[in-house]
Amino acid sequence: MSPTTITRELTDGILTITLNRPDQLNAFTVTMAEELETAFTEVNADDEVRAVIVTGAGRAFCAGMDLSNDGNVFGLDPDRRPELADMADLDDPELARIRDTGGRVTLAIHDCRKPVIAAINGAAVGIGATMTLAMDARLAATKARVGLVFGKLGIVPEAASTWFLPRIVGLPAALDLAYSADILDAEQSREVGLVQKVVEPAELLDEARALADRWTRGRSPVATAFTRQMMRRNSARPHPVDAHRVDSLAMFYTSIADGIEGVAAFREKRAAEFTGRASEMPPFYQDWLDATRD
Repeated sequence: MSPTTITRELTDGILTITLNRPDQLNAFTVTMAEELETAFTEVNADDEVRAVIVTGAGRAFCAGMDLSNDGNVFGLDPDRRPELADMADLDDPELARIRDTGGRVTLAIHDCRKPVIAAINGAAVGIGATMTLAMDARLAATKARVGLVFGKLGIVPEAASTWFLPRIVGLPAALDLAYSADILDAEQSREVGLVQKVVEPAELLDEARALADRWTRGRSPVATAFTRQMMRRNSARPHPVDAHRVDSLAMFYTSIADGIEGVAAFREKRAAEFTGRASEMPPFYQDWLDATRD
């Protein structure tokens, strides 16, 4: 079925995903979570895509969870009483109305094999802010506003943001953002490290596309996928020897594939023509991802 809450447009290798509920300020719903999770899972097998940009339709990026629905607005089952042991197998369908919907999205973004850039065009509040933390860069229009407002609603930071946020801004700033629940303007967001760059609204998507090109044009899709996941996973390991093990295997497989063309192109002073596909990663790749989740 075609998505109803997002749109997808592929242009010159860059997939632009637009949150598309402009009349509701792109407020997040369970359906949007499902469609985003699907989009970021499917992109791994789409070798036409080399980078992803996420933005919002209309004047907002995402105004947070849609609080207008009846019952539990987060899509959770209030009759359940889950315990930690129940969360062991996240693929268990019994957890469908227990798992945090925002976390399903950020975990899919985290596992994505393509660089992901947030183009924050307006208000990004609650899940509208935390979903961007799993992305590789956050660019903001001058009119953007960013807020981790969970404290005002009596709930906790979600979307695995307590893992992502301290790695981006540091623990003291992360605690202040979560405790205060302040809504920051674009420049304040840049100063605290939530966004890397603030630009005029008309320039936002061009800036995001330029960054996507700088990161991925003329690069090996396989090496790029490895680099993204190695940075994200190895930096969280307790000892560098864990990184060395993965470095060794990744270096081995890239050196006998796109690395051959890369070295030849360097020697011959020409542009490389890489043929590797991110949809076909070396045999240890999935085992490694699975191991880092345990």
